Amino acid sequence: MNKIRKGDEVIVLAGRDKGKRGTVSQRKDDSYLLIEGINLVKKHAKPNPLKGTTGGIIQKTMPIHQSNVAVFNAATGKADRVGIKVQSDGTRVRVFKSSGTEIKGT
Repeated sequence: MNKIRKGDEVIVLAGRDKGKRGTVSQRKDDSYLLIEGINLVKKHAKPNPLKGTTGGIIQKTMPIHQSNVAVFNAATGKADRVGIKVQSDGTRVRVFKSSGTEIKGT
C-alpha cells in the first residue's frame, strides 16, 4: 500500500520548490510522483511538421521523489507522516501519525 496516492495534497520538503503545495496527478513508478505546479522546467522543443507540433519553449512538470514530499494535513496546516492502521474487519486504512485520524480521499 502506497502511503502517497494520486489525488493527495502534498507539501514539498526539499528542493527549489520547498514549501509549495500541490496535488499528486500521477505516480510515475514506486518512487517518483508528478505534482501539479511543482518542479516545472522549461523544455526547448523543435518544430515537427509531421506531428503538427510547433517549436518553442514549453513548460513541463517533471517527477519528484516521494521522499521530498509529505502529505498535507489540513486540520493542522502542516505536513504530516502517514501510517497504516488495520481495522477490525481486516481492511487497511491510511492515518495521520500526529492525530490518528483517517486520511480521506481516493
